[in-house]
Amino acid sequence: MTAAAEVDGGTTQRNDLLRQARDLLVARRAPEALAVLDGLQALYPRFSRGLQERGHCHVVMGDATAALEALREAVRLNPSLPASWDMLEQLHRMRGETGPADGAAQRLAMLRRLPPEIVAADSLLADGDLAEAETVVRDVLDRQGASAGALRLLARIRQACGDAEEAETLLEGVLASAPDYEAARFDYAMMLLQRQKPQAARREAERLLQREPERREYLKLFAAACVALGDYEPVIEIYRRLLDGASVVGAETAELRLWRANALKVTGRLEEAVADYRAALEARPDYGVAWFSLANLKLHSFSDADVERLQAAAARTDVQDMDRVYLAFALGKALEDRADYEASWRWYAQGNGIRRSLGGCRPEAAEACAVRTARAFTSEVFSDRADCGASDADPIFVLGLPRSGSTLIEQILASHSQVEGTQELTEIGRYAGELFGRDPDCGLPVRPEAVLQMSAAEARALGERFLAETRTYRREGRPFFIDKMPNNFWHIGLIHLILPKAKIIDVRREPMACCFSNLKQLFGTTNQEFTYDIDPIARYYRSYLDLMRHWDEVLPGRVLRVQYEDLVEDLEGGVRRMLEHCGLAFEPACLDFHQTRRSVRTPSSEQVRRPISRDGLAQWRNYEPWLAPLQAALGDALIRYRD
Repeated sequence: MTAAAEVDGGTTQRNDLLRQARDLLVARRAPEALAVLDGLQALYPRFSRGLQERGHCHVVMGDATAALEALREAVRLNPSLPASWDMLEQLHRMRGETGPADGAAQRLAMLRRLPPEIVAADSLLADGDLAEAETVVRDVLDRQGASAGALRLLARIRQACGDAEEAETLLEGVLASAPDYEAARFDYAMMLLQRQKPQAARREAERLLQREPERREYLKLFAAACVALGDYEPVIEIYRRLLDGASVVGAETAELRLWRANALKVTGRLEEAVADYRAALEARPDYGVAWFSLANLKLHSFSDADVERLQAAAARTDVQDMDRVYLAFALGKALEDRADYEASWRWYAQGNGIRRSLGGCRPEAAEACAVRTARAFTSEVFSDRADCGASDADPIFVLGLPRSGSTLIEQILASHSQVEGTQELTEIGRYAGELFGRDPDCGLPVRPEAVLQMSAAEARALGERFLAETRTYRREGRPFFIDKMPNNFWHIGLIHLILPKAKIIDVRREPMACCFSNLKQLFGTTNQEFTYDIDPIARYYRSYLDLMRHWDEVLPGRVLRVQYEDLVEDLEGGVRRMLEHCGLAFEPACLDFHQTRRSVRTPSSEQVRRPISRDGLAQWRNYEPWLAPLQAALGDALIRYRD
């Protein structure tokens, strides 16, 4: 069965259950209707119209409190439910609650001012009925002509369908004709963030804040853009202001505390970060991402009471899938710290299993991409384009697999007076997507052979574009800067063509240690789907070796390989070798990298603030009884990773 068929089948089942409950309610069989809705909610907990019907059932049964609870959740998930707002107003007035009643009345009045078709389409969008919502909106546009509101809604639908490019184009058109349409500008800024254009997103946020400087949504948007740009100091202050606001409630408190803790962690203010994570958990005890964030500090240990709270939260049946994933990984780390490796592995495996079910990993896609890339980027391609690219030698690319030691290399190099560390920049991957297309599941190039159409002028322009677009990340005025996006190993050929004088360092780690470290790490991005199962991570590692061997063959000497284990054993020798590759003089500060104060965003942020250690070299052996399938899947990669 195709994914589309599965979605259609699920929607049919969902709507059939809703119809059955409505028929029972009309027949004055409210308890039976409620039983059907119980089953519906168990299958589709975020289905707003099911919650709305639950509210109506409770009204018929005379339970105003339960009705209010269901209806509030319905409009939280889907604000475009006139019947829910109407009933909320009536219930609040019946209870003498004037403020909430007036608020519900205002929302109802606002919806009634809009075309009914637009309200219906917005409601369908909120419940995930994308095709039906798009049909309604396009019919309105065909009958009534272009309107800013309908086009904005169509953009939101296209974004939900995964067509971010069309959504961005639609919103640009809306703002061209209605520049004061703040809701559309907010959507546009959020779209720019999603499309990894944080500079433009921050400009839009600043424009919105000029009109409403204290609007909470706009402040959060501005903060998110700053985070994407690696500018954390204003973020910490913004979250303080938001937390001091009179309207902050429990769920928002947890969210803001989490966000501020993340910013504090990145800037090295660990004690304050822990305090904020703890405060987030006080506001929301089952907040999985806050538990995981504490675990992800690596150097933080959970108490026995913490483990009990974690286990209690994980045992609840009403926890959302991603919270369950976060809790499982946090428990895996907590039990690992207690040397209970068998129980720890069970939790890591459970977290990986749930996370895997939410993603779209296809190991064969990476394998095919490696083959296509090697076929496209031949020696002839490079020899024919020897004079391409921008002439600047500013960038230093540190790449490889996740959890291979790239953060350590970045920290060492960024301790040099001539080098600035930035973050995992997304520009190269974005350019590859523009040029070669992007696999919808893994984000890898699908047509790398399109490189044959790139002219020398285009290569130079793209290199200059990279230098211009990354300038905002360079705040210290140093001659060189680091882009440590690990996934750039896929794009070494493109990097060479557009930035032929850039330095490239491949950080490589022993395969069992590297793959195991990935298996117990939950990533905050969607481009690491291969890390949540043994077979995909092993196959990905092998594809990485294959492609790196190809780059070494067609671009001999272009990439410096740094073996993580060798660096641990001989830090000074490894540092001197890297600095020589980058054309830099040796500086002792690079050996004292842990004393360098800078923002570090990756899971290794706390580890690189300590002296180098052998602790991580053989951690996987604690889990060796469960890793035989990984060893088998890696095969000869266990040997040839040194080739």
